[in-house]
Amino acid sequence: MDYEFEAVLYEWEARRADSWVFVNLPEQLADEVLDAGAHVTRGFGSLRVEVRIGTTVWRTSIFPSQGAGTFVLPLKKAVRRAQGLTVGDTATVHLRLVDA
Repeated sequence: MDYEFEAVLYEWEARRADSWVFVNLPEQLADEVLDAGAHVTRGFGSLRVEVRIGTTVWRTSIFPSQGAGTFVLPLKKAVRRAQGLTVGDTATVHLRLVDA
């Protein structure tokens, strides 16, 4: 399944010194993704995804966050740099579940 959403980039408070940057999936979308991917969840309830932001495409995992009440998507520094994104910016995210 393919999904598209907009989300604001933020730094993970606990790892601010390491510049871990994430976006949250909208809660309603997270419920859909969880239902669609329940049969392929991995460690910690993560799901493998293919992501596109702008012209950059990569594979990663999304992780459930109880504090945020949704899944979080990490954004690698290389992706942020390639797309000219910084913390506080809004990105359009294209996400697709990957079975393997």
